[in-house]
Amino acid sequence: MVPTPRGGDAVGDAVEVTTTGLRTYRWSAPSLIAVALLALASGFGQFGAVAALGDVSKTFGHLEHGATFADQAGLSGSVIGIGLATIRAASLLGLPLAAFADRFGRKPVLAAMCATGLALTALTTLSPSYWWFVAIFALGRPFLSAAVGLTQVSAVELTASRERAKAVSLVAAGYAVGAGLAAIVHSLAEKTLGFRGIFALAVVPLLLLPLLVRKVVEPDRFARVEASASGAQPVLGAVARPYRRRLLVVALLAFSISVITGPADSLVFIYAENFLHLSGIVTSGMVVAAGAAGLGGLLVGRWLADRLGRRPTVAIAMAGMAIFGTLAYAGPPWALFAGYVAGIMCGAAFAPAGGSLANELFPTSVRASVAGWYIAAGVVGAVVGLLAFGVVADVRGTSHHLALAAAVVFLPMIFTAGLLLLLPETKGKEPEELWPAVPAGSAGEGMDAEPRPAEDERDAQPRASAEGIAQRGRGTADPGAAEPPGARGGEP
Repeated sequence: MVPTPRGGDAVGDAVEVTTTGLRTYRWSAPSLIAVALLALASGFGQFGAVAALGDVSKTFGHLEHGATFADQAGLSGSVIGIGLATIRAASLLGLPLAAFADRFGRKPVLAAMCATGLALTALTTLSPSYWWFVAIFALGRPFLSAAVGLTQVSAVELTASRERAKAVSLVAAGYAVGAGLAAIVHSLAEKTLGFRGIFALAVVPLLLLPLLVRKVVEPDRFARVEASASGAQPVLGAVARPYRRRLLVVALLAFSISVITGPADSLVFIYAENFLHLSGIVTSGMVVAAGAAGLGGLLVGRWLADRLGRRPTVAIAMAGMAIFGTLAYAGPPWALFAGYVAGIMCGAAFAPAGGSLANELFPTSVRASVAGWYIAAGVVGAVVGLLAFGVVADVRGTSHHLALAAAVVFLPMIFTAGLLLLLPETKGKEPEELWPAVPAGSAGEGMDAEPRPAEDERDAQPRASAEGIAQRGRGTADPGAAEPPGARGGEP
């Protein structure tokens, strides 16, 4: 009989015991749905700044009847770019925040990050100026970024290989629905609520948070990691040398993708409202169409990730995001509609493969820390993309050259998909099979390009549940993690 995990229902959650003794769940289990709803809440909080950017710019700027970016937007492209870049840069703090989950557990850290981020987001309603808005929103951004990363970590750890891409798709869909709700509410109620009312709505998911957290389950994979009473260590030190080359490749890919998605997602609504002067109904229709396309993209991406493979699916999606992101800023309203909808579809297709790949490549003991690193890499990429886009848009002085800015910033990123060749394919494999063993007496500098199964015979034995380990205050060692100095005569 399988013991009921803390916060879950053994029957309702469709618990399965794998050959490695890990309890896993179906992608549609209540525990996974709760994680997806936490992603929805985080998406609503994070995307509010993007959805309301046009209103924020008009409120704190000065609109004039001119042809320049500043005349039509209220603030210059550089000022908006710096503000958005500052908000994105604040997400760098999501790196150490996410890493706390490797010490204190996925469930408590995820709950704390989501609650803190939503509370700070709601405080932006008090902003007296544009830069106050940027500062207050930036305070909450890293907590929500960490929460989003940990929802994917939880989805990966709670499922077996055949359910994993579906679970990651569910979490990605939750985030997308939250972001879409923020955009739709703003488009339909801009004149009634204003940007302050939109951010005040963050209180709603905050109040519902305790109900969701009760359903979240601590993964058995985390139960294998030895409990540490010393608190968080330096994050780079938590990622042992054998995994750092792989981490560098994943971080570079996250950087490249965010160079595209940073400007493409952050500026699209101010472009639609302040440059093309689309009505709220038209903008809402565009968001609804993008939502439907995103759902289709998730289904296609999940299918491709499980059949074609994680790497080729990511490469195809990256190319699509760059090309359609450029089309969205080409000028005509139809191009914005087509480019935005198709770009969202490609981004959704990327999510199952990209989320699975990035988390399957690393052992449980460092998975949350790695999530923090690719959050940080994504932040740097978004900042670079936003600053570059704003500068190029201001050079020619008119809104008609946003297409040039998009082409200059987005299209070169397609070539970085070649980095995927440096990573092993993870389709059909459990994360435990992809942890290369560290040879005795080595510091672990060399890591094979192809994965090797873990060599610890104990992997095949059932492990204690997360609840049992929490009660004892200790855990078994993670066979995939580097061993302490002297364990086999080598360094970690």
